[in-house]
Amino acid sequence: MNHRPNIYQKSQRVKLYLLNWLLVLGTILVIAIATLYPFKFLLPHSFSAADFFASFNNTSSFQDQVNNVLLFMPLGFYCANLLQKLQVRLIFQIIIVLLLSAGFSLTVETLQIFLPSRSPTPADIFNNTLGGCLGLFGFYFWNYQSLTRMGLEITGNSSRLSNQKITGFILAYLSFTLVISLFWQSTTNLSNWNLNYPLLLGNERDGNRPWQGYISEVYITDRAISNYEARKALDDANYWQNLGNSLVANYQLNGNCCQQEQTGNLPELLWQGTPTNIQNHEGVFLNSSQWLITATSVKNLSQKISRSSEFTLITHVATNNTQQTGPARIISISGDYLRRNLTLSQEGNSLDLRLRTPLTGENGSDIQIMIPNVFTDKKFHQIIITYARGTVQFYIDTVKRAYSFNLLDLIPLNQKVFYYALTFIPLGASLAILSLFAKNRVIFSRLMIGSGILLPSIILETMLISENHKSLSWKNLLLGILFTAGTILIFRIRGEYLKART
Repeated sequence: MNHRPNIYQKSQRVKLYLLNWLLVLGTILVIAIATLYPFKFLLPHSFSAADFFASFNNTSSFQDQVNNVLLFMPLGFYCANLLQKLQVRLIFQIIIVLLLSAGFSLTVETLQIFLPSRSPTPADIFNNTLGGCLGLFGFYFWNYQSLTRMGLEITGNSSRLSNQKITGFILAYLSFTLVISLFWQSTTNLSNWNLNYPLLLGNERDGNRPWQGYISEVYITDRAISNYEARKALDDANYWQNLGNSLVANYQLNGNCCQQEQTGNLPELLWQGTPTNIQNHEGVFLNSSQWLITATSVKNLSQKISRSSEFTLITHVATNNTQQTGPARIISISGDYLRRNLTLSQEGNSLDLRLRTPLTGENGSDIQIMIPNVFTDKKFHQIIITYARGTVQFYIDTVKRAYSFNLLDLIPLNQKVFYYALTFIPLGASLAILSLFAKNRVIFSRLMIGSGILLPSIILETMLISENHKSLSWKNLLLGILFTAGTILIFRIRGEYLKART
């Protein structure tokens, strides 16, 4: 009779373990269907390592980033639940969830190479891994008592943690903060430029975004220029001829046939459509029936700009219609109307710039920059656009008409809230766990939490101001502090609630 309860309990535990395994496997199946459906794989005749890495040269839109984080959160949650039932130590739970999320995501992204309907991206792997880790933190938020027990296990079931261990955890926390800050800096570089796109003037590749107007010259360099250099260039028409190796593209547009590139770095521009009236004394005429595209991709240009993460584009243009929309493409380095490295276009009388970075996505449309009242007449205008460290500057005809924007300052509010949540909620959760280790040292714990709440936001804002030349934003500082402090507060409220129930 005494053995029956034990047999029943063992049976219940087995069923519970089986259910937990099914939840994990079911989550993996759901992710596989969501990311690989309709499973119509196409295997190429030949596939090299270069092709593999080139396939990952894509970026995600903001909505894709949100979906990729949310998609893997259940996996992290159910894995933590299973590992906790299996009495796996917390540090190994974190490692297992981290490796499983990253490994499974890498597998999915690799398989997407052979799906024509999918585009694998490195950002997806990061977001999926982050989602798995957030799922683990979510499980322990829901099971705060389990986290406390695991914390005691890590500290050796001691009521007092050694100063060396506390110092180690604090250093790890600060290192985590620095890594996140460095990641933020990288979001405005140009390292994700696709090397296989051609240069187009007056349209997209499919001919569906025509621009009507004249272009007389196009210069592109692989470095940014200063305000002093811009002034000299606007005053001296021959200034760009003396830039040496930094001048990657130099097209002087005239003639009835092909438009040769003067430096020898890039392929010639060829006419598309049915060109008829293509010549003007100040340049070439472009419209829906005739536009230009390079004979091959401008790989050399994209590669140099990708390495330097800087460029300057100079052009001399005149619109033939002051109310063109689309936006109507003037100059573009793009594969189609949804994928580009850079596009300069006309939207009404405004000048529109789309630029591909990890932050703006492969269409460059997550952050658009528009300069109003550029095309209010049909006269020729000298336009200079220069970019470095997230800051893009425009000069229209004169340095007195200059505009400057930093991409980090232009992030839409909904995206900024999401990015800051992804940044500071894990930091807040880490700080909440760290506070468990020093809970018997009241003064030290309060000092650690206070500084831990303030420092990440201050460090991030300081590094972005220093390296990306963005302006100081008290709103950003406050947003980071609120997410960090809010996460700690929620952990504590949840913990007190569970304690009161027991």
